[in-house]
Amino acid sequence: MSKDLQDKHIAVLMTDGVEQVEYTQPRDFLEQQGARVTLVSVKPKGEQVQGYHHQDPADQFTVELNVRDARPGDFDALLLPGGVANPDTLRLHSEAISFIREFGRENKPIAAICHGPWTLIDAGLVKDRQITSWPSLQQDLQNAGADWRDQEVVTDGTLVTSRKPDDIPAFNDAFKQALQAA
Repeated sequence: MSKDLQDKHIAVLMTDGVEQVEYTQPRDFLEQQGARVTLVSVKPKGEQVQGYHHQDPADQFTVELNVRDARPGDFDALLLPGGVANPDTLRLHSEAISFIREFGRENKPIAAICHGPWTLIDAGLVKDRQITSWPSLQQDLQNAGADWRDQEVVTDGTLVTSRKPDDIPAFNDAFKQALQAA
């Protein structure tokens, strides 16, 4: 097991409706690399986040830190998994959007997959950036000024994005590279 990321602490911001595999596979990968990962949510610490496998309920995950208590300065990077309902709900919470925006302001790595990049629009982090996502977000991202690409992973500076669960291996590798460069 590699410990290349043993000095890194990554926040995963998510809530109900998260696409389970877009949380579990990157988290497992990061932890295998030695990183410390914390599940941050708009839900209170100790409550459960409902994961989904497409439209079917899957596992639940315990919130480790409420976003109101989370400080971007305590983390080295941010992971934004997808699922349709998850980012749609996060977009309605100013604390979540402020949390995301601060990572961008501090130029810390942000990795977003599938519908996860939706929140980046509200945080003001996509204008003039190369980005990918689930195809249904293409127009929203372009309307916000992004240069949308249909590629398994797109890295633009400290921003790493991918389209779907099939892209997770490439997404994980690109996120690791961004973390090592930070």
